[in-house]
Amino acid sequence: MIGFALTDDQLALAEMVRKFVDNDIIPVAAKYDESGEFPHELIKKAWELGLMNLAIPQNLGGLGLGVLEDVIINEELGAGCLGMTTSISVNNLGLYPILLNGTDKQIEQFVAPFLKSPILASFCLTEPGSGSDAGSLSTHAKEDGDHWVINGSKMWITNAGFANQFTVFATVNRELKARGIVCLVVPADAKGVSLGKPENKMGQRASDTRAITFDNVRVPKSHLIGKVGEGFRIALTTLDHTRPPIAAGAVGAARAAMNYAIKYAKERKQFNQPIANFQGIQFMLADMATSIEAGRLMCHKAAWLLDQERHAEANLMSAHAKRFSADMAMQVATDAVQIFGGYGYTKEYPVEKIMRDVKLVQIYEGTSQVQRIVISRALLKD
Repeated sequence: MIGFALTDDQLALAEMVRKFVDNDIIPVAAKYDESGEFPHELIKKAWELGLMNLAIPQNLGGLGLGVLEDVIINEELGAGCLGMTTSISVNNLGLYPILLNGTDKQIEQFVAPFLKSPILASFCLTEPGSGSDAGSLSTHAKEDGDHWVINGSKMWITNAGFANQFTVFATVNRELKARGIVCLVVPADAKGVSLGKPENKMGQRASDTRAITFDNVRVPKSHLIGKVGEGFRIALTTLDHTRPPIAAGAVGAARAAMNYAIKYAKERKQFNQPIANFQGIQFMLADMATSIEAGRLMCHKAAWLLDQERHAEANLMSAHAKRFSADMAMQVATDAVQIFGGYGYTKEYPVEKIMRDVKLVQIYEGTSQVQRIVISRALLKD
């Protein structure tokens, strides 16, 4: 039996997030985009509403929500501002490695504090010379007595400037490539940690993005998540869980762009009639709607597979959802700007911001090209 209906609780969750977006995010999204300021108060409000740290289990006082609920939340947040969506949701990315692979003691130590106050965690995988090729890390971790010593740098780290804790991936031996990677929890105030300046990004300007440098940073051996050599697997498993919500944020942004375009097409007149009467515009809107529905279904299916612990299938479907939704949102946003014409190219209307924001979804957490590699390898596997 196949069912696509959300439960009453899930529908209520979506409605609650939608009200938060309408009342708190949309009215200030342009301001934060213009200034590049970090939205502390909105993140605090999101934390108070329970929209962060969703997977923390109930025995620790968390909600213990599944990936599907994460997808539902992110679609609604994405309809308001993708930059704020990234800032709010990245805690899940930073904490999933610990939740999925840590001991009970590590989960208590490194995850439980996030329920007590709106603190932030960052996921530190990408490096200046290592993006899509995540197995070729340069950041090095060396055992020294009862500590690990970390040296190297990370790049494009979300919330780095305001995080309390970093989940860091490093290599013990570059020649081992993926088989030599470890996952370590590093306090943000550890001696030897230094931050770069905030990146002046094209879009998603309400999210903080920086480089981090580790100079002989020492952490206890108890900060190792999993075993030596398991770091690459831990990173990939984490990304399987976070790609569907990221994709759902793109679906939400595309939905918002379509709705803005519909409203404008009904109001804008050319040749003595609303441009919504022209078949060319109607076909563009119809294609938007179909693509958005397809993206949402892929996100929901990937999330459902993860919640059912069907990880092999979820790996592939997460790639489908991320690839399709990112590219789809970029096309929808571009078409929305086209429907607005010259006005769409100005900051007076929100579609140009959506277009800039969704571009990043094609790049972070695995580019659209990397997702195609994952999909094609599955197709060609013997």
